[in-house]
Amino acid sequence: MKPIQKTVRQEREKQVGKQPHFERKDRKNAVNSDIKSTPKAKAAKPSRQSTVEGEKLQKVLARAGQGSRREIEAMIAENRVSVDGKMATLGDRIDVHSGVKVRIDGRIINLQQAQKEVCRVLMYYKPEGELCTRSDPEGRPTVFDRLPRLNGARWIAVGRLDINTSGLLLFTTDGELANRLMHPSREVEREYSVRVFGQVDDAMLARLRKGVQLEDGPANFKEIKFAGGVGINQWYDVTLMEGRNREVRRLWESQGIQVSRLIRIRYGNIKLMKGLPRGGWEEMDLENVNYLRELVGLPPETETKLDVTKPRRRPKSGQIRKAVKRYTELSKRYKK
Repeated sequence: MKPIQKTVRQEREKQVGKQPHFERKDRKNAVNSDIKSTPKAKAAKPSRQSTVEGEKLQKVLARAGQGSRREIEAMIAENRVSVDGKMATLGDRIDVHSGVKVRIDGRIINLQQAQKEVCRVLMYYKPEGELCTRSDPEGRPTVFDRLPRLNGARWIAVGRLDINTSGLLLFTTDGELANRLMHPSREVEREYSVRVFGQVDDAMLARLRKGVQLEDGPANFKEIKFAGGVGINQWYDVTLMEGRNREVRRLWESQGIQVSRLIRIRYGNIKLMKGLPRGGWEEMDLENVNYLRELVGLPPETETKLDVTKPRRRPKSGQIRKAVKRYTELSKRYKK
């Protein structure tokens, strides 16, 4: 009669059955350890790709022209954005090709159309007396009042100018471009022409170049150039690497000098176009759009809404001046 061959596992199970409860538990762990040590194919770990698939929600909506990333993050924090019927949270990611439904204030956003939206940039000559906001509860004029209307997108202001400052203001349909152009880490130059009232000396200019302490930290002008004027009314062209609130005015005021007029004349290498009247806008060509995109590390745009077969239109100065005049009396009330 042949001896009965027992497997190693059966033998071990028999021995385990004779041990006290706590010893059986230890032996069971040992058996499991032996089993795990035997070479076999590793089980595939569940992929985490599903949790990080797609792009950040605020980035997608910014590219769709729904605002800058900072503005959209504020909307998400205020529970104004939903994804497939659920309130979005900061850090959510979505795949725009998966049929996901995103709503802002209950209004559905066409993400497929947004992915095809051409990056457009406007140059606008902001007059004094206009606010850099979409609407004002007091009914004051805003920089958005006379911009061309869009379908499926909206204009986003690249930075701000205070109500008493005029000059170059850029608008774009690409929220990511706007966000990068405004971010201090990009150090995009802004140049202003400023008329100051007071006695300016070399020691004062040296301090402004080196840096002075403001309420929100140190600040300085990268460059200061004398631009004309006599007596105590003089013009200077000054360059900054960031766009803090009223920074030009506060720098001069730190030296006891009053700013009587302030005009932004350059953003990066984009200069305020000669002949563009206050309150007028001009859409930028593909070359200048791609200059701005390259400046902040974005891929070039390949399309433009401008008709390149026709000569560039000349600003309709007469019509624009009439439009600006309509706001003159209204804005005067708020300058007092």
